[in-house]
Amino acid sequence: MKVGFVGLGIMGRPMCKNLLKAGYEITAYDPFAAEALEDVVSCGARRGESNADVASKSDVVIIMVPNSPHVKAAIFDTNGISEGAHSGLDLIDMSSIAPLASKEIAETCREYDIHMMDAPVSGGEPKAIDGTLSIMCGGPKALFDKYLSLLNVMGASVVHCGDVNGAGNTVKLANQIIVAVNIAACAEAYSLSTMAGVDPQKVFDAIRGGLAGSTVMDAKVPMMMDRNFTPGFRIDLHIKDLNNALDTGHGLGTPMILTSQVQEMMQWLHNHAEGQSDHSAILKYYEQITGTEIHR
Repeated sequence: MKVGFVGLGIMGRPMCKNLLKAGYEITAYDPFAAEALEDVVSCGARRGESNADVASKSDVVIIMVPNSPHVKAAIFDTNGISEGAHSGLDLIDMSSIAPLASKEIAETCREYDIHMMDAPVSGGEPKAIDGTLSIMCGGPKALFDKYLSLLNVMGASVVHCGDVNGAGNTVKLANQIIVAVNIAACAEAYSLSTMAGVDPQKVFDAIRGGLAGSTVMDAKVPMMMDRNFTPGFRIDLHIKDLNNALDTGHGLGTPMILTSQVQEMMQWLHNHAEGQSDHSAILKYYEQITGTEIHR
């Protein structure tokens, strides 16, 4: 199987490298990540000359870019995937975009005889590196079954969420709401306990095994205590996801109260030069208000 990979950012780069380790023949391209492209080429990937070139040399192309305009550009712009696509090319968009945008892109792809599945991921850079991402797929079940083995190289959990394109991205929005609110709750709770004079490490040790414990707490609270805000998932990207969630929720008529509150916190951080920090930096929003830093 010949695999194309477009988009070698924080997530795409390790995902591509895991496919190479598993023995897949990869042609990769990213005009905005020269160092990452050199890295995957040194690991055995072929260097693509354009998105069209990648498509022409592949049975399936994986896209991993920031948002729907980037997905559309990768596919439909000059030298895009659609220009190099052969009839029956399969496309797996692993970007996190709005569900309606995913559906529209898939419909346009069919005009080029390109079959598309949306397959956004959760887990951040650490799980992209070790190949244990959660992957949420939307689109024809036959396409999901065809590429399940490939997806299992990159993820520990790979779930078909529905036959309609956009189903995977709908589940991803639900995931991003829960993650964002969970991180904000951790920041608020640890601000409270620190101001009350309780060692945050003791709080972590005491509650992580109970009902309040979570994967988010295990991953993000140690970063908060170490004041390590190196991005595994950037605030600006989470803002993008929550904007998509708010737009989708408003379109459906469902209240998005908690989502909108956390979005305002993240937007404040973006406006104070923290947009490229890890989303655990929500802690800094509380620290600004309280004047109290949290650390071990």
